[in-house]
Amino acid sequence: MAKTVIDIDDEELALAAEVLGTKTKKDTVNAALAAVAARARRRKALEALIELDRQGAFDKAREPGFKREVRGAWAVEDATVS
Repeated sequence: MAKTVIDIDDEELALAAEVLGTKTKKDTVNAALAAVAARARRRKALEALIELDRQGAFDKAREPGFKREVRGAWAVEDATVS
């Protein structure tokens, strides 16, 4: 972990600490960075799902009777496992 000296807005830091439930400046900054990184990962994952949808990966799931077909398959699997 790198040690960096920066100027931080005290009011923003206090609000972030309150929202994040952190006690120290270090914990607040690290938690804020982790939250931003997690948001970026979720956005990338959503974009990947949107692209899969554009490519037709979920078209079968939109067909009439799909849920019944899938539930039926699970019921057969459950019956054979018992």
